[in-house]
Amino acid sequence: MKPSKVKVIFKSASIAALFLLTALYSCTPKEPIVFKGVKNITVDVGANGKPVLKGDVFFFNPNRTKMKLKGISIDVIVDGAKSAEVKQTMDLFIAGQSDFSVPLAAQLTLKESGFLDTVVGLLGGKKYDVVFTGYIRIGVHGITIKVPVSQKQELKLNL
Repeated sequence: MKPSKVKVIFKSASIAALFLLTALYSCTPKEPIVFKGVKNITVDVGANGKPVLKGDVFFFNPNRTKMKLKGISIDVIVDGAKSAEVKQTMDLFIAGQSDFSVPLAAQLTLKESGFLDTVVGLLGGKKYDVVFTGYIRIGVHGITIKVPVSQKQELKLNL
């Protein structure tokens, strides 16, 4: 192959790669999804007798582009100890420039030594520092991206 043909092929491949990268970049959201918090938090006893933390997770999509919420992966840390892990797969439509919420259910894993203290605290309305950390997966035009989630709240839980 002549050197001039190699240059033409390389130049064509470079232009195609640049076009592909530009197309992929234009499909991603311009602004990140905003994690607004967790509300309507309750603790119920699950079918297996263990406590289940339930609530609604609120987000805001500041982009004009509609998206799909593909999944949630969030750790729930209560007073510095990992107490629950939420892994939910879903296919939820998200309108552009809108608020949306997702129901959340996480089985709390309480250590035996602190179980009685936790139950007494829940019944008495004790305040807890709860940290929600992890990510949500968003689909935009067939491309899935992870959006980080991190929020600390002081919550008063009652059974």
